[in-house]
Amino acid sequence: MIVAGGGKVGANVARSLLRLGHELTLIEQRPDRFERLEEEFEHQVQRGDATELYVLERAGIARPPDIVLALTGDDEDNMVICQIARERYGVPKTIARVNDPRNQAHFDLLGISPTICATSSIMALVEHEVPEHELIHLLELRKENLEIVEVQIDRDSPSAGKRVEKLSLPEGARLISVMRDGKAEIAVGSTTLQAGDQVLAILEPGKEDELRRVLLSR
Repeated sequence: MIVAGGGKVGANVARSLLRLGHELTLIEQRPDRFERLEEEFEHQVQRGDATELYVLERAGIARPPDIVLALTGDDEDNMVICQIARERYGVPKTIARVNDPRNQAHFDLLGISPTICATSSIMALVEHEVPEHELIHLLELRKENLEIVEVQIDRDSPSAGKRVEKLSLPEGARLISVMRDGKAEIAVGSTTLQAGDQVLAILEPGKEDELRRVLLSR
């Protein structure tokens, strides 16, 4: 496999993969960083810009490797690396680092998946741990362009006491289950929401605020 980007993230991933017995080549562009990595990784690190074809070919991409990990600190570079790996060399699998969550849509548009975003992962943990976040992101279904969220219904929620069929849910969103007193049931039109319910919903990205207004009015 090829790991593009020898910063802290790329180097740590490379170390972990080597400990597991994987063969890899690490690519790093910065001269000073490359020298430090060369002392540790020796012949398994190469210097160069991983968006350049000759650098990737020198790293063995033409074989091709089983996987290319684009872990640089530049989102545009990571997109280019994945595109080259898949489309020019037929690499079967790529993983890309997303540094700025605002760029996630560009990766999705290009079909680059899976991606890893530290900021998004941290925010997901915050949503789980901080009570003020009433809508929690549980799962993102990238291929289907859908996500699953959990909503906690409280006494002040406008949806408390209402049947699901009476809710003005946003287009592209539907309730799928209700957890009440430790028991889960499928959400159907006749299901009446109650304070304390934990509701799972599936929806299109960008519909969270509309769903929050309908269920929580916040």
